[in-house]
Amino acid sequence: MLHNSPIALKEEKQYNHQDYRYIPELNLEAINQELGQADAHTLVKWGYETFGEGLIMTTSFGIQAAVMLHLVTSVVPNIPVIWIDTGYLPEETYKFAEELTERLKLNLKVYQSPISPARMEAIYGRLWAEKDVDSLNRYDQIRKVEPMQRALKELRATGWLTGLRGDQTKHRQGLDRIGQQSDIYKILPILSWNARDIYQYLTAHDLPYHPFFDLGYTTVGDWHSSRPLTADDSDERDTRFHGLKQECGLHLPETKAEAQSLDSSLL
Repeated sequence: MLHNSPIALKEEKQYNHQDYRYIPELNLEAINQELGQADAHTLVKWGYETFGEGLIMTTSFGIQAAVMLHLVTSVVPNIPVIWIDTGYLPEETYKFAEELTERLKLNLKVYQSPISPARMEAIYGRLWAEKDVDSLNRYDQIRKVEPMQRALKELRATGWLTGLRGDQTKHRQGLDRIGQQSDIYKILPILSWNARDIYQYLTAHDLPYHPFFDLGYTTVGDWHSSRPLTADDSDERDTRFHGLKQECGLHLPETKAEAQSLDSSLL
């Protein structure tokens, strides 16, 4: 088993007294050298062997969400699948989520902000409609980042599988296949995949795209911050967040000491 390899572990276990989790202390440089070219299924298997019940995955039920959901659950069928529901998702996304949850028998864990959309707008205004980064960052912190951090703690996650790809944003181009965010290890099985790889996997397994794919969307999030790709867009992420930022903050470190700003901060 790969996680018992001497290059994989610096120490047997590290105990987190705050939330009662056993966190492996991994030699990430050595592991990435060993598994950097491994196929996606092998990386998922390694994740389960290493983190066991501490392994979770996330989904946004976005355009290509079926790929990671099928790939991971074919290896770890009952893995907790975290979905952050902002309360502003398109109707089609909610229906798509129901379809995939039933088809793949997902162990879905839905998390939301404790502040309802109506209450948030009454207190802070329509943050999502503002054309400044500070307002968008506050929106993301309330509706996405806080629920995600709560989910990770409640599920006692130590390993996090996510479908980030290097061709999506500048931040993701520099990621390793196994990394760390705060005290949680992140595993990126399809980091090197491109649009053709995604299409071939979906076709091979008869899996659907999100319905908005046929409307010209290459990425989809909340209804107010997503639009179809146009000929004037230089990057597909220009269609999100009014083109002001590429990330929503879920896949960046939590503090400014760990990251320079949320602007370089996914769903």
